[in-house]
Amino acid sequence: MEKIVIFGTSQLASLAHFYFEHDSIHEVVAFTVDKNYLTEDSFRGLPVLPFEEIEKHFPPSQYKMFLPISFKQMSYLRKAKFLEAKAKGYSCVSYVSTKATTWPDLTIGENCFIFEDNTIQPFVKIGDNCVLWSGNHIGHYTEIKDHVFLTSQVVISGCCEIGENSFFGVNSTVRDETIIGRGSLIGMGAIITKDTPEFSIWLGAKSTMREGKSIDIDSISHKTNG
Repeated sequence: MEKIVIFGTSQLASLAHFYFEHDSIHEVVAFTVDKNYLTEDSFRGLPVLPFEEIEKHFPPSQYKMFLPISFKQMSYLRKAKFLEAKAKGYSCVSYVSTKATTWPDLTIGENCFIFEDNTIQPFVKIGDNCVLWSGNHIGHYTEIKDHVFLTSQVVISGCCEIGENSFFGVNSTVRDETIIGRGSLIGMGAIITKDTPEFSIWLGAKSTMREGKSIDIDSISHKTNG
């Protein structure tokens, strides 16, 4: 059993604690947030400590970390905090629900959060710091790069390449052998039938590309600390 510290005191952090408690071999021992966001000394019955000092209390030689942070700013905030944890020397665990369908050849990086009812076919590769909410289909030989966020009921067909920091809204679909450019925002219900440029925005079932860059949109209301 590995002992872990969870970053954040948000709903997402609470969900992570629940899943680790009920469906993993890991033991959550504490939470941590940036000092400026430290408003309570306990959360879900465990201590909350400033991230700036966390290694003094839970050293990376003995503890690991999990950072369930939202997709705010196209997951660049989650990426930044993940890299900060790595710079402190922490290894980050990944959570894969026992209720997800996977195969022994699945390659997955650190700090991934894969919920129940995901169907992940053979020969899939998933990078670091990705979130796959419940009920997605990931087709064979697809590669998902780092810091990607899939909401629910997303279909990514076989042999696709998903660029880092991409986001997929509910019920979006990507046809087979498609390359999704870095930082692409695929909106709810969008149907993608061709490669997408990096930081492009795709909205609606007809999936017309909107002007502007996805990285310039602050489209979520979650707190910075998860």
